[in-house]
Order: sequence, then structure tokens, then C-alpha cells
Amino acid sequence: MSETEVRRADWYGEDLSGQEHTGVAFVDVDLTEATDDGAVFTDCTFRDCRFNLSRHTDAAFLNCTFSGCSFFDATFTDCKFTGSAFERCSFDLMTVERGDWSFVALPGADLTRATLAGTRLREADLTAVRAAGANLRGLDLSAAALRDADLSGADLRGSDLSAVDPREVDLTGAQIDVAQAVVLVTALGLRVRPDAPD
Repeated sequence: MSETEVRRADWYGEDLSGQEHTGVAFVDVDLTEATDDGAVFTDCTFRDCRFNLSRHTDAAFLNCTFSGCSFFDATFTDCKFTGSAFERCSFDLMTVERGDWSFVALPGADLTRATLAGTRLREADLTAVRAAGANLRGLDLSAAALRDADLSGADLRGSDLSAVDPREVDLTGAQIDVAQAVVLVTALGLRVRPDAPD
């Protein structure tokens, strides 16, 4: 149960830098074009909030819940979302650069038009994620749940694909590098060996 509630606040263009919130429920809050350097939100709930065009750097959203939120063209740089969960959220043109999103729950999320680069997603729940054509380079996806994910046409180069079962994930047309190809082939039970001598 949240300790306090912020409802229908207009934080358009606000500077949230350095703020700390614990156990707060944010309901229908407009955070459009807000900026944030180092703010910390712990065990907070965001319901029907708008993060459109907002910019966040070195911020932390720890064990937070996001429901029905919009992240259109939002940018998160070196942020922590450890243990946070998302449901019914939209991520069009969202950019995530580096940061730690381990143990995040994003089941069924539409990341088709999102960009994630160099981000840690260890043990994240990405079940049935839709990310066809998305830019997903340099991600740490170790031990992530990816069953029924659509990564067709996605750029996965440099990402850890050790948790990917090619029989359970749509990888049609995805871009991968040679090392990743070996990982996926091995996951299929094949053994990669040098060319046979003539």
C-alpha cells in the first residue's frame, strides 16, 4: 500500500533532479518534457502517467510499478529500473542507453519502435515481447525469459543471447554477429567444427 498519493499533478517540464520518493502512488501525472538527473523512486506506483519527451540521467526507479503509462520519445541514460514492472504501457521512440534493468517485468511489451543499447537486462521477464525491427544492441540478456518473443528483423549485435532458444523466439531476419550465431547454433544442439579436410 502506498504511503502517499500524487494525483493529476502537472509536472510538465519540471526539473526532478535530486528528488527522492518512497512508496508514493503517482496517478495521472503529466511528466511530459520533465528532466531528471539523479532522482530516486523506490517502491512507487505510476498509473496513467505521461513520460513523453522526458529526459532522465542517473535516475533510479527501484521496484516500481508502471501501469498504463506513456513513454513516447522518452530517454533514459544510465538509469536503474531494477525489479520494476510494466503493464499496458507504450514505448514508441523510447531510448534506453546503458543502465541496469535487471529483473524488470515487461511481458508482452511492444518495443518495436524503441531503442535499447548497452543495457543490462539480466533475468528480465521479456516473455512474448514484440520487438520486430527494434534496435537492441549490446544488451545483457543473460537468464532473461524470452519465450514467444518476436525479435524478427531486430538488430541484436553485441547482445548476450545465451538465454535465447531459437525454437521459442522469432529471429527471422534478425541481425547478429558470428559469435552470436555460434551461441544460437549450439542452443539448437548442433556442434560447430572447423571445415573438414579435403
